[in-house]
Amino acid sequence: MNGVSIEVQLGERSYPVVVGRGASRDLGRFVPARSRRIAIVTQEGIPAVGAFDRPTTTIRIADGEPAKSLTAVESLSREFANFGLTRNDLVVAVGGGIVTDVAGFAAASWHRGTPLLNVPTTLVGMVDAAIGGKTGVNLPEGKNLVGAFWQPVAVVCDPDLLAGLPPREWRCGLGEIAKYHFLTGEDLTSLDLDDRIARCAAIKASIVAEDEREGARRALLNYGHTLAHAIEIVDQHRLAHGEAVAVGLIFAAELAHRLGRIDRRRVDQHRRLVVEEYRLVGELPAGLGADELLQAMKRDKKATDGLTFVLDGPNGIEVVAGVDGSIVREALVDFGATT
Repeated sequence: MNGVSIEVQLGERSYPVVVGRGASRDLGRFVPARSRRIAIVTQEGIPAVGAFDRPTTTIRIADGEPAKSLTAVESLSREFANFGLTRNDLVVAVGGGIVTDVAGFAAASWHRGTPLLNVPTTLVGMVDAAIGGKTGVNLPEGKNLVGAFWQPVAVVCDPDLLAGLPPREWRCGLGEIAKYHFLTGEDLTSLDLDDRIARCAAIKASIVAEDEREGARRALLNYGHTLAHAIEIVDQHRLAHGEAVAVGLIFAAELAHRLGRIDRRRVDQHRRLVVEEYRLVGELPAGLGADELLQAMKRDKKATDGLTFVLDGPNGIEVVAGVDGSIVREALVDFGATT
C-alpha cells in the first residue's frame, strides 16, 4: 500500500489518519491487541473492507439523517450487548459521516468508552467527519445536539472506496473542501484526489491537536455551518450536509460584507470558488422562512453567547459572537429567505 500517515497529536491518545489506496484491505494492524471481538457498524450498499482474524459481527443502521438519533444509539447498544462486546473490544465504523457519528457516539457510551476505528467511505468522511473525535446525533430541535468527544484508534481513508460514489456525495465532500480553501488560503483545486484528501486531513489534524474540544481554534472548522445546520433542520434534510455547507459559506461571506468585515471582491471570491470551481449550488432553497432559520441558528451548539458565526474579516476567518439578529434576518431576506 502506498500512501501517507498523518498523526493527530493528542499525547497518549494520538492516532494516525492513513490515506492510501488499498488501506482498507489491511485493517488488522489497527486492532488493539487486547480486543477479542469486533462490531462493524455500517449501512446497506457500503463497500466491503478487509476481514478480521477474530469474532466479528456486522450491524447495519438505516440511511439518511433520521438514522442519527438516540433511538439508533440504543439499538446499536443492544446489539453490542447481544454480541457480548466489552470495553476492551473494538467498534469499527465503515461508512460516511452518519455512520461514524452514530457508531462513534455508541462506542463512546458503551461501557463508558470502547475503542473505535473509523473507515470512512465518502469524501466528506475522509476530509472531515471521521477525523477529530466529534460524535453525535440529532434532535428535532437541532443538529448534533447530543454527543461526545471520542477519539478513534485510527482513521483509514482508502480512496478506492470512493469508486461509484453518487454525485450528491461528491458534492458533499467538495463543500467541506471549499471550507478548507478559505481557512488556509491554499489552492486545493490544483491537487489530485488523493493529495487533496491527505491535505485536508492534515489541516484538520493540526487544528484538532491544538484544540481538541472546540474551545477556540477548532470552532473555525464550522465555517459555513451555522446556516447549513439551520437549512438542514428547517428544510428536513432535503439538502445533504456538504451541499448546505456550500450555501452557508456564501451566506457567511454576504453577512461578513454586511457587517463591514470584507469587501464585495472577497464575497465574489467565495461565490466563484463554490459555484464555478466546485460547481455547487450557492443559493438558499426556495421557500425557507427567515424567522425559522434564525430560530434554528439560535439553537446552534456554538451559540453560547448570542448568535454566533464563523466569519471572514481583516484578520482572516474567526469566531464572531453576539451578532445582531435583526442584521442576520435582513441578510437572510436579501439572500432569498421568505419574510
